[in-house]
Amino acid sequence: MSTSYLLHHHLVGAADAPPLVLGPSLGTSQAIWEPHLPSLTRRFRVLRFDLPGHGGSPTALLRDPAPGRTTVDDLASLVLDLADHHGWDGFHYAGISLGGAIGTHLAAFHPERVASLAAVCSSARFGAAETWHRRAELVRHEGTASLLPTIPDRWFATAASASTPFGRRLLGNLAEADPAGYAACCDALAAWDLRSALARITAPTLVIGGSHDTATPPEHAEELAEGIPRATLKVIACGHLAVEEPRALQAALTAHLSACLAGGGTRMSWSDPAVGH
Repeated sequence: MSTSYLLHHHLVGAADAPPLVLGPSLGTSQAIWEPHLPSLTRRFRVLRFDLPGHGGSPTALLRDPAPGRTTVDDLASLVLDLADHHGWDGFHYAGISLGGAIGTHLAAFHPERVASLAAVCSSARFGAAETWHRRAELVRHEGTASLLPTIPDRWFATAASASTPFGRRLLGNLAEADPAGYAACCDALAAWDLRSALARITAPTLVIGGSHDTATPPEHAEELAEGIPRATLKVIACGHLAVEEPRALQAALTAHLSACLAGGGTRMSWSDPAVGH
């Protein structure tokens, strides 16, 4: 079966383990989750994906990447295509920033598919639409490398974090992203506002905020946690990409996921032992 219509993704973990989907932030790739794989694959079949125009996912996967046309719903539909391809009626989900917004959208509008949700350094609304439209226009005209002078201060808590091999790798993801795909994801963020629908979410939810996150400050995490019924809020000492305290992030995620498995409310089945693409 052709997989050309699917987001580029990678699977690791026991084929019969519960599925866990990991969503990346805007400008990065599935690489952002690599430090956490040893921990998460102990109990889960972990799927990481690249956003359109990022990593190995072509922009052409989008219905229409023209200015103003892409929404978070479009991105979430691509994630559901992945789940359907692998035979997963449901899955656990964790995502960073835009990746968290995708999961939050799925939990609100496709509750039967999401067994649990973790939104990391994410938001119900990522600021004024005009800010994202300006960034999209800049990238369409000058490419993603034009963002490199300012992005490290938004992504990382310290300059030292940005200059590590892992930090440089993530910045390399940004420089290599297709401008059309990156800009389309900016358009999705511009139109994103889930505040009125947060109460629809029934999945057990963990919201993680970064105490040094300037892109989505802790009050964004607080708003998510207050709006989602019975959500748990955890704040850790990290910047927007949550790379500064990997052990703290892993501890919060594994405790949340373990509690969800123990609770038994998974509402899901899975059958596909496919290897990654």
